[in-house]
Amino acid sequence: MRKIQKVLVHEQVSQEIQNYIQEKELSEGDKLPSVEEMTHMFGVGRSSLREALRYLEAMDIIQVENGRGIFVRDVNTYRFTGKVKIEQERVFLLHTLEVRRALEGQAVFLASKRITDNQVAEIEACLYEYRKLKEAGQDTSQIDLAFHRHIIKAAGNPVLETVLDSFSGLYEKFFNDPLGDKQLFDETYPFHITMFDAIKVHDTEQAMEEFYKMMDCIEAKIKGVQ
Repeated sequence: MRKIQKVLVHEQVSQEIQNYIQEKELSEGDKLPSVEEMTHMFGVGRSSLREALRYLEAMDIIQVENGRGIFVRDVNTYRFTGKVKIEQERVFLLHTLEVRRALEGQAVFLASKRITDNQVAEIEACLYEYRKLKEAGQDTSQIDLAFHRHIIKAAGNPVLETVLDSFSGLYEKFFNDPLGDKQLFDETYPFHITMFDAIKVHDTEQAMEEFYKMMDCIEAKIKGVQ
């Protein structure tokens, strides 16, 4: 539940920054207040603010320049019609997916070599819960996220786990109403099973093949949303 709250804070802060840009009628190249000033303006911690800034930068709404400050990008990119918002989120998700292919792909590779019996049992229990929720037509977004976190943990590399956790707010956008559709990636469910089956028996080649099928499916679904 704490993770859900974190995502909500990050999204709320990013929306407040966008509201500020519009209310102040800022233009491309205009400078936003400093991180310190915005933490006081919005009443949030530095970590929540920085997560919101990373999100907005990934969406091409702002640009953070080290040593200079935070600047507005082309204001025409966020006049908030529904169509523009969808396109912004689509670009953001595709950019994040590129990072997932690299980092999570490495986690799958390592997990296929290092997964323990206890971790196998944990993931089997996770998939059992996933199946029950799916069959009942209930929201599977959080159990899906839990599955991927289990795989990352099974990689047995605390540095990789820390790196993935450092952009968790961006990563979790895949599991929190992506493009306004909680069921957008339901078609990836079979790949969770086939990928895990390969990881469980330490078949690295098959695990990677199933992982890339999953990523390709996600990419196709993102590009297919109108």
